[in-house]
Amino acid sequence: MRADPCPALQPKVATNCSRFTTPQCGLLETHWGGNTVPWHQGCSVSICMVVNTNISAQASARTLGENQAMLNKSLARLSSGSKLINPSDDAAGMAVSTRLDSQIARLNAARSNISNAVSFTQTQENYMKLFGKALDRMSELTVLAQDITKSDADRALYNAEFSELGDYIDKAATKEFNGVPLFSATDLDVSIDSEGDVFTMGGVEITTSNYTDATTSSIDTIANAKLALVAVKNTINQLSTDRATIASSQSRLNLTIDQLAIASENLTAASSRIKDVDIAEESTNFAKHNILVQSGTAMLAQANQLPQSVLKLLQ
Repeated sequence: MRADPCPALQPKVATNCSRFTTPQCGLLETHWGGNTVPWHQGCSVSICMVVNTNISAQASARTLGENQAMLNKSLARLSSGSKLINPSDDAAGMAVSTRLDSQIARLNAARSNISNAVSFTQTQENYMKLFGKALDRMSELTVLAQDITKSDADRALYNAEFSELGDYIDKAATKEFNGVPLFSATDLDVSIDSEGDVFTMGGVEITTSNYTDATTSSIDTIANAKLALVAVKNTINQLSTDRATIASSQSRLNLTIDQLAIASENLTAASSRIKDVDIAEESTNFAKHNILVQSGTAMLAQANQLPQSVLKLLQ
């Protein structure tokens, strides 16, 4: 026959909840639901059942909220293609990316300016090429006019063509490119990088005596034809120099365009590594957070059902 333990050793039952506290007097045992449960010295077993506070539900709701926030962020990144949805995602990266994007925009603007300058020089070159053809014919006429078998009437016919070709060159001196004179002694500064550095293109002027001496000459006599030949030869030499100047500027500008294209490409790649999302990686994160949100929702529903077990005690 088993003797009951002394009252001092009996489990103490709290009056406000079903919490049982072990006495501090060694290994004891008590009966709970028909089962013998050992209690060890110094232990405390809490099985408090309350309705107003559901800690499990609160923890589940907090975890669910965190996973839902990460899921929303993954959705935003995948839909926008950018991993910097908010500045707080990467404050330093956002600042660097902004500066890189600004520099890229300036480089592209400089490339546009240089491309226009190349078009300007190409237009100059096309006119100069035609000037060369005109001067070639004019030099030919000066020699023909020196033919002793030709009469002054014949030379007058040669002179008419000679004058028309000279007039063509003189009239071309006033041509413009989008309102900018094609042939002027004024140098032109072309911006060539994102910092506003410039390349100076030398001006080409065809109203100087190097050109007008030939275009205003006459070959109506043999003597005048000889003088015109010297003037035309000098003009052809000057034309060759001017065409070389235009060609050198055009070559420099083309190389600068290639340089800016490479710089823009490299800066774009650097900016992309900072702000563009890795779709493969982010898809994995999306799948993970999506599963966690679904499981968290299910567990929150279970946690919300826990207080209902109190009803069994009230039956």
